[in-house]
Formats: sequence, C-alpha cells, structure tokens
Amino acid sequence: MLENPRSPRVRAVAKLAKKPARHESGLFLLEGPQAVSEALRFRPELVVELFATPTAFDRYEQIARAASEAGLDVEFVTEEVLDAMADTVTPQGFVAVCRQFPTAVKDVFAQQPRLVAILEEVRDPGNAGTIVRAADAAGADAVIFSGRAVDLYNPKVVRSTTGSIFHLPVAVGAHLDDVLARAREAGLTVLAADVKGEDLLAVREQGVLAGPTAWLFGNEARGLDDDQLALADRVVTVPIYGHAESMNLATAASVCLYESAFAHRS
Repeated sequence: MLENPRSPRVRAVAKLAKKPARHESGLFLLEGPQAVSEALRFRPELVVELFATPTAFDRYEQIARAASEAGLDVEFVTEEVLDAMADTVTPQGFVAVCRQFPTAVKDVFAQQPRLVAILEEVRDPGNAGTIVRAADAAGADAVIFSGRAVDLYNPKVVRSTTGSIFHLPVAVGAHLDDVLARAREAGLTVLAADVKGEDLLAVREQGVLAGPTAWLFGNEARGLDDDQLALADRVVTVPIYGHAESMNLATAASVCLYESAFAHRS
C-alpha cells in the first residue's frame, strides 16, 4: 500500500493536473468511480495505473471485476495519498492514470458522420466537458475542439464529461477552416449557433435538421465573429421565451444537438 503522500510516485500522478506534465507524458488524470468504471468498460487499454483505497475497492465490486478482466493491477493507497494525487477535494476512492487518445479530424469525417459538435475556442472546462457529455447523450458521432480551446484532458473537462470522453471520438487542436471544409466534403450542413441567427424552431420546421449536421459553437464570452459566422451555411439562435438575459453555452448546445437528434429519429 502507498502510504506516503509526498513520495515521488504520488507527486508524478499529481503533476498530471497541470498541462505541461500532460503534454510531456501523453497521460491524463481520471478521478472517481464513475469515470474509472467507464474507462474500464469502454477503453480499458488506455488505463496505465489504477489507485484505490481498500474501502472503495470493496464497495465497487464491478470496478474490481473490470480491472481484473483487463489484467490491470490495482494499487491500494491511503485516503491521504489519494487526496494528494487528485485534483478534486473528494476523489471518492479512485484515481487512474490514462493515455491520451485524440482522434484525427480526417478520421472523424471519413466515417460519414450525421451529427458533429465543433467547439471553436471554448475555454471553460465545465462547458467543454458538458458539451461532450451532451453530444454523447444525443447520439452525436464526434466532437471537435478547434482554435485555442481548453485542453480536452484538463481534469475539470474530464470530470464534466462523466465518462463520455470514452464513448465517442474527440478531435483536438484543429483549425476551423479545415474542419468546416472537411465537414462540407462529407456532406454535412454547417449550422453556427449565435444570438444573431434564425430562430431554431423555424429552421427545424424547414427540415434543415433532418440531414447530416455539424453544429458550430463559439467562445463563451465572445461567441463567433463575423468571419467565422460567414463560414457557416446557416446561423441559428435558440429562442428565449422568458426573461433570462441569455443561455449558458453548454445548455444552448444541448438544445441544438438534441433538436438534430430528434429530427434524425423522427
């Protein structure tokens, strides 16, 4: 059992909360039973190390079983060691180290997707992770981070996906022009979400959402500039019927993605 929270091994895991260590190692931090369970279920080959307190290991039998089936040894640690490794205050008994696994943009569109979410310079980790989770829930085929977006493997992004990061392809570091060009070549209509656009309901009634669609979402503070909006086929806004000043980006993105999901299944 690892008992020293200041040991070099513990420090090496804790460093993965910082981007330079992730960039240098190609690894990232995974925390909590939900995320660990999803990693072992969908992408067990990515899990390099798994740490758990004995209490958590006994409580979550399915994780113990999945780790055994994956041939992965579980390292027992004290609560103090787990706290030192984790980025969160309450890691709930599990921390894992995983390999990063971004998808190439060309591979996303080679699969002839019908629904893709593009995040242009989305910086907030909670928003980015929640959109990945919403895209997964809506049955999207992929998510693409373009421009100077937040690091996909930021611990807050990973936590916000609640395991969805392991369910669908996510491409990072892409240039918007290239992404949109590939989207059109693959037969997708590019819809930019912006307050200056057409009413989403009107666009839905025109049947636009029934076809293959790439939704483009911009930065939380600035949105999409005019040049970026000009790259889209249509600009669409989610109407506000009450008195709210605006909608959170992740909430608006969820509405847009689900409208496409409904149209594809109607």
